[in-house]
Amino acid sequence: MKKRLVGVLLASALLGAGAAPAVAAPAVTASASGSESGSGAKSKPVVVDFAGTVALSNCSGSVVRMPHSQPDDPALVMSNGHCLETGFPGAGEVIVDRPSTRTFTLLDAEGDAAGTLKASKIAYATMTDTDVSLYELTSTYAQIHSQYGIKALELNATHPVKNRSVKVVSGYWKKIYSCGVDGFAYRLKEGVWTWKDSVRYTSSDACQTIGGTSGSPVIDTRTGKVVAVNNTSNEDGERCTLNNPCEVDRRGNVTVRHGARYAQQTYGIVRCVAHDSKIDLDRKGCKLPKP
Repeated sequence: MKKRLVGVLLASALLGAGAAPAVAAPAVTASASGSESGSGAKSKPVVVDFAGTVALSNCSGSVVRMPHSQPDDPALVMSNGHCLETGFPGAGEVIVDRPSTRTFTLLDAEGDAAGTLKASKIAYATMTDTDVSLYELTSTYAQIHSQYGIKALELNATHPVKNRSVKVVSGYWKKIYSCGVDGFAYRLKEGVWTWKDSVRYTSSDACQTIGGTSGSPVIDTRTGKVVAVNNTSNEDGERCTLNNPCEVDRRGNVTVRHGARYAQQTYGIVRCVAHDSKIDLDRKGCKLPKP
């Protein structure tokens, strides 16, 4: 069997590549109603579209910035660790500062190709504790904005919120999925990999992510910020096997949710990115796995 993580695995993505739609899906407007916790003021509507997302050869991704990023910092593209051009990282493997010349198709708000971005290296990637890859680009945030009029998506520095409405924006398929945060899996185990504090989506027809959506940014519709990166789902109802992740609680009890879809929270990345977009795993508060 070819390896593939349902949310977007290589095999699933390759299957989808042959049938990619020729017309981009329309941008989606997310109206955020209600109020933030502890606040009586209603939040403003947030427009969620494709601007800042990218299409990889096998997955989705996005140009992301930290709250403290500067315009002249090298831009970063975020996707999944299992979306690397070099294959899946092994259990316990952490990749740092590996040269890469990978290219990404940058999308505008409507999902049309705005240009091509190029990596200088894989700044960080792993499938241990989380499933993420961060590519450092040859362009700065300011250069991308100046040339294409597109701003990077900002990573939220706080934990995702249960019951919050989110959009999963796939640059590969040019499609936006409407989901909700159903809860969090203490441990999510799939094959040889184990991920911590994974986001589980609510089950709905509008949240049926498929192969090729791996690496898509998960955007909170109330804040417009990225709170997670889409990565997998349980396809066949199997227990803890490839393409069939299972949830493990603090006592070691295993729960299988056939059809459940998951993402990896991203707030922990923020404290690991220093000046000039450098990944500093020794930075105070950084808990990403080290090599």
